Amino acid sequence: MSDLSAEAVDGMFYEVPDDLRRVRAFVTERALALGLPETRIEVLTLAVSELTTNTLQHTSGGGHIRVWAEAGRLVCDVVDQGPARPFGRAMPAAEAIRGRGLAIVERVCDAVYTAAVPGGTLVRICLNL
Repeated sequence: MSDLSAEAVDGMFYEVPDDLRRVRAFVTERALALGLPETRIEVLTLAVSELTTNTLQHTSGGGHIRVWAEAGRLVCDVVDQGPARPFGRAMPAAEAIRGRGLAIVERVCDAVYTAAVPGGTLVRICLNL
């Protein structure tokens, strides 16, 4: 994963459920500006919404989103104070009440990475431009 300068990346913080509408608007606006096809913006918004909702449900202190383009991909980092997320899981059964969010993110994005960062976890999702 690369380390980008502040000039190359737009980001925002979120802390409460009322911020989710702003998160979705921010991600949509950035994706359009960076050239993600409109048909893929819904996929990106779904994935980011799942990740940020998990932050608000399972961690404290909110999180931070960064969005940029590099090497023919739109890249979005979701950073929060939560523990590492287990990826590579099977989709929960249809009757399961919870547990689909990360499985959905893995299936709709072209690449998903996770890493421990000081004070929490980073989840990076990538969609090909």
